[in-house]
Amino acid sequence: MSLEILKYPDQRLKQESQPVVLFDDALRAFVDDLEETMRAGPGGVGIAAPQVGRFERIVIVDISAMRKLPAGSSCSGRMLLINPEITEWDGMVMGREGCMSVPDYTGNVIRAESIHFTACDEFGQSHAYACEGFEARAVQHEVDHLDGLLFLDRLVSRRTDLFRRKVYRKKD
Repeated sequence: MSLEILKYPDQRLKQESQPVVLFDDALRAFVDDLEETMRAGPGGVGIAAPQVGRFERIVIVDISAMRKLPAGSSCSGRMLLINPEITEWDGMVMGREGCMSVPDYTGNVIRAESIHFTACDEFGQSHAYACEGFEARAVQHEVDHLDGLLFLDRLVSRRTDLFRRKVYRKKD
């Protein structure tokens, strides 16, 4: 079931999420709905539970259709991350980001180029990850949602680094 995505300036998007403590069938059913919601959006590569009004630390990131995975990445392209915690980061790079909760804008944000992090799967098993580039950017973007942050909060400059998203019409 596709869920409704909260849109900026909805104040609930600023709420901090709580850790998941119960790894049960209800959690797995929610994860399925969350993934369906992400895939229903135009070009979405990630979604966080707070974007649909559930304030638990749950994120899905899937760049497998967007980019070739970097060599040496421990990420699979599709990651379900429950209670993620970034443990190391290296390098800083500016890049353009968009968000399903801020559908009309994109903006330039500085993020770590590579990250290491831990997270649980839907059964509560902990895993360690390392990723870089676009995949690392996507993970950081989604983890920010868990802390009540949007890419708008990390813009390099609100005056020069926020852009109205182009709208493309389908040709008949």
